[in-house]
Amino acid sequence: MEESGAADSADGTQLSVLFVCMGNICRSPLAEGIFRAVLSEAGLGGRVAIDSAGTGSWHQGDAPDPRSVETAARHGIDISAQRARQLAPEDFDRFDLIFAMDRSNEATLKARSPSSRHGRIFLFLDYTLDRRADVPDPYYGGADGFEDVFQLLREGCAALASRLGGEPRQPSG
Repeated sequence: MEESGAADSADGTQLSVLFVCMGNICRSPLAEGIFRAVLSEAGLGGRVAIDSAGTGSWHQGDAPDPRSVETAARHGIDISAQRARQLAPEDFDRFDLIFAMDRSNEATLKARSPSSRHGRIFLFLDYTLDRRADVPDPYYGGADGFEDVFQLLREGCAALASRLGGEPRQPSG
């Protein structure tokens, strides 16, 4: 894991993490919200800077998909204030770990990033759960798909927090 000076950041964080999907309204805002909650449970809340973005611009400025907001809320996580944004070139320098939700986004990230930054880009489930698999995009499905994605992201975020040195408590819901 590359930590390129993150410990020296002005705000005192030791690591910065970016979650990326296509539009930044379903999977990556859920991952951002879940990871914030998991880090808070693990006592690491102030030590990691977290954000999310999309490879596309079509949802820029929009709130997360209502089904993502609803699913997160059922688990006590509020992501309603998040707003979609498109990945920016400077993100490759700003973030220590950049997690693609699927292999297509991983390929896009690597195509857009300087080759010197490829070591910061990971497929989320590959890095967290040792599964070379995609987090499925629930956008065109029903509410149960969002719940399935939530549970998968929760498992991965708990593993990530543990890998970063925190032991999150088991979720109550």
